[in-house]
Amino acid sequence: MTFEISQGRVLACIALFAATGLVGCASSPEPVIGASVIEPRTDLGQTGYSFARSTLYQLRPSDKISVTVFREPDFSMESVQIGVEGHVSLPFLGSIPAAGMSAEQFERDVTQRLSAAGVKSPMVSVNISEYASHLVTVEGSVEKPGVYPFQPGARLSSALAMASGPSRTADTQQVAVFREHSTGIMVAKFDYQQMARGTMLDPILEPGDRIVMGTDGLSVFWQDFLRAIPAFGIFSPAVL
Repeated sequence: MTFEISQGRVLACIALFAATGLVGCASSPEPVIGASVIEPRTDLGQTGYSFARSTLYQLRPSDKISVTVFREPDFSMESVQIGVEGHVSLPFLGSIPAAGMSAEQFERDVTQRLSAAGVKSPMVSVNISEYASHLVTVEGSVEKPGVYPFQPGARLSSALAMASGPSRTADTQQVAVFREHSTGIMVAKFDYQQMARGTMLDPILEPGDRIVMGTDGLSVFWQDFLRAIPAFGIFSPAVL
């Protein structure tokens, strides 16, 4: 027996789904007024995640720096990238370690090396031109998955915003963050809605973090249901 779905039947199905809680309109969570939660939850694997921004930045492999030696252009470099081994190659000095130092510490180290090599009263300035080491991967049920650069001090919510936020199929209570530790890859869980309310830690990102937004199976079912309805039959009378 062949039949087409009428508009009334479609509306009836939608009403049934709405009545049983299968369809709902997303709304922004109501923020909790006052101090937000800044303590990690150990039961969700958040130990080691921090609210506080570091006041001292240590150079990392892939970062780009400029090294200026006053009145010595031959010893200066407008932009040089720190290699994977943590070293940079500078004129007159060759390959020297840089990763793990602050810009000021590396500045003093270069000054001392130039003095020891015979340069008289060198004046050195070191600046970070690009935080190229700071990349985060965002995937799962977000609008624009991808790999994004970020500035030191950016938070988990910032990474999700760069990916244009959760998709319609997202399970916002299931945000997994994969992070490298000395013992391997560790996973922590966060709740996007609670972070928006201020009732859960919104942690500082680390270079190399991988963020996965979970998928709501119910939302997937609902979208598949809508796609299964023949568009040409929505406004046609039923034919029995």
